[in-house]
Amino acid sequence: MVGRASVQSEKKGFALPQVPKIAVYIVGFIPAVWLFYAGIDDRLGADPMRYLEQALGLWALRFLIATLAITPLRQLFNVNLLRYRRALGLLAFYYAALHLTTYLVLDQGLDMAAIVADIVKRPYITIGMATFVILIPLAVTSNNAAIRRMGGQAWAKLHRLVYVAAIGAALHFLLVVKSWPPEPLVYAAIVAALLGYRLVRPMVKKPSPRRRPA
Repeated sequence: MVGRASVQSEKKGFALPQVPKIAVYIVGFIPAVWLFYAGIDDRLGADPMRYLEQALGLWALRFLIATLAITPLRQLFNVNLLRYRRALGLLAFYYAALHLTTYLVLDQGLDMAAIVADIVKRPYITIGMATFVILIPLAVTSNNAAIRRMGGQAWAKLHRLVYVAAIGAALHFLLVVKSWPPEPLVYAAIVAALLGYRLVRPMVKKPSPRRRPA
């Protein structure tokens, strides 16, 4: 879901003390473990299924945002976290898969008729399903073998779909809530800012001055 940064790119900027990538996954799954434990212990409130489902989806959105934030952090603040971008992107996919599984299995009991009816009648579910479908090829090709097999340019074009997935995830979150409290609006604004940055930066970036001949 993220690019394999070159050695030269990873050396640029202020690199934080390196943490093993497995530690990112371990820490990243702590919220999921806690949520399922709290659910078993009946500590998720009056509507535990809805709380669990929405919390897992929200963590998927948070990891998507973290993935998108890595490039601006490096370019604007000289903080280099490129080596963790793939792990963050995959965590976004895993949380989205848990979110979807909770809906399909625990909420709907794999009742395909009810699930199809929901997809047709409820726009936020339609958008959520479409977003998850977009994430699948990104997750499957988030490895060095896929980059070699597809070629760098084709792989990079495919992984630009993460921008579409981020928009879909933010819109899904906005539509899930009946009213519009500040939280989904804040997440939507963050996604808009991160994507807007990518559109604006090429237009405002000054070209490097050409050297005059001696």
